[in-house]
Amino acid sequence: MGTWTIEETWQNQLKEDFSAKYFKELRKFLESEYKKKIIYPNSSEIFSAFDKTPFEDVKVVIIGQDPYHGPDQAHGMCFSVKPEVKIPPSLRNIFKELQSDLGITPPEHGHLISWAEQGVLLLNAVLTVEESKAGSHHGKGWEKFTDRVIEVLNKEREDLVFLLWGSPAQKKASKVDSNKHYILKCPHPSPLAAYRGFFGSRHFSKTNAFLKSKGITPIDWSIS
Repeated sequence: MGTWTIEETWQNQLKEDFSAKYFKELRKFLESEYKKKIIYPNSSEIFSAFDKTPFEDVKVVIIGQDPYHGPDQAHGMCFSVKPEVKIPPSLRNIFKELQSDLGITPPEHGHLISWAEQGVLLLNAVLTVEESKAGSHHGKGWEKFTDRVIEVLNKEREDLVFLLWGSPAQKKASKVDSNKHYILKCPHPSPLAAYRGFFGSRHFSKTNAFLKSKGITPIDWSIS
């Protein structure tokens, strides 16, 4: 599996977790899985979301579920795919809402790196998955780890925006203090749910209005 590394500011916040019993068991499970099966993302990209968005730079948190489970899709940031990969349906719907909300023309690709580099933490609840088996790594320890990520952000930071799309994400952020942070909720952008309230939610403009109100530079949501 190679060496697991995570960006230094996150390493400092989560060092107790990396040495905890549950995480050692998770790592052992993953080492076995990566040897025997096709697992996404590549092991070197498991912590990409953290590497691209250091702890002190986080402004917005988007919480997804598992990584994509098709070839070449997952690369460690929720909803994002690399430039040469076909845009998945949920991300197409995100781009449709972006166009409706802010007039941003949908891009030709789905690589969300520019969001991450501006402080949008693209966090999945579970960070790995077996090929073609959605949910296959649920209950192995990732949920506890990503709960801790949310807890440390809630405790140590102020005026973050949490975009909670779908009930799993909304449950995940039950530990967020709405007096310290701004929480926006709506249905998931998947084709099954987007028409129930994701479309028309205007989360992108609401996020930027909040950030501006706190004197924080807003996010440029356009993707070139």
